[in-house]
Amino acid sequence: MRLQSAAVAGERIKLQVKERASRGSRDARRLRREGLVPGVLYGAKTTAQAFCIEERELRRVLTGAGGLHVILDVELEGQKSTHPSVLKAYQQDPIKGRLLHIDLQEVRLDQPIQAVVSVTLVGEAAGTKEGGVLSQVSRELNVEALPLEIPEHIDADVSGLHIGDAVRLADLPPIEGVTFLDDPEETVLATVTLPTKVEEPEPEVEELEEGEVPEGEEAPEGAAEGEAQPEGEARSGEEGEPGTTPG
Repeated sequence: MRLQSAAVAGERIKLQVKERASRGSRDARRLRREGLVPGVLYGAKTTAQAFCIEERELRRVLTGAGGLHVILDVELEGQKSTHPSVLKAYQQDPIKGRLLHIDLQEVRLDQPIQAVVSVTLVGEAAGTKEGGVLSQVSRELNVEALPLEIPEHIDADVSGLHIGDAVRLADLPPIEGVTFLDDPEETVLATVTLPTKVEEPEPEVEELEEGEVPEGEEAPEGAAEGEAQPEGEARSGEEGEPGTTPG
């Protein structure tokens, strides 16, 4: 079983934004109608700064090679200084997919930060050819590293996994400059197991008393008359004894 980790993002992109005075919901809706995304830059030592940026430009930056872990050198319009920042949070329209809001956090490049990094399984597990099922248990890992050394993502080669095997965080090779924050033994990345057999319950057979008709069914034709026959024979006997003629 061979495991590997992806290269670090290590990318910096300049991001020019416009300062905005208002932070109300009405102003945010107006900006979105104009194709802009409202955002807030949280400074390391300064107060939060409200800004806006074109959605097209923001999407281009966040979908680049560095992904969501790219270092953004934020430059406010009319200022010469830049603010190295990382993506803190964002809101997206669940239906249209439009970016609605973004939060950036200013960082120092010489101090480690914590981040959430996605896990990607690569290769075809040998156990799937044996009839097993490959399942990814953990899709993200918490790490700590310098801003420029945060991995873009972590790859795990599962081609050597057979039925009953599992990949844990402890199985990953160390990455220089990166500290894993999750429990190495308890954090399972992927497993190969036998497929689950779904057993259908056997239909319950209702036990009936003698002569009882199952619910929802009708009695066979003639059954009622047959049951009443003895009573009819008794009545005919009351009219006269066999062998006598009424006088």
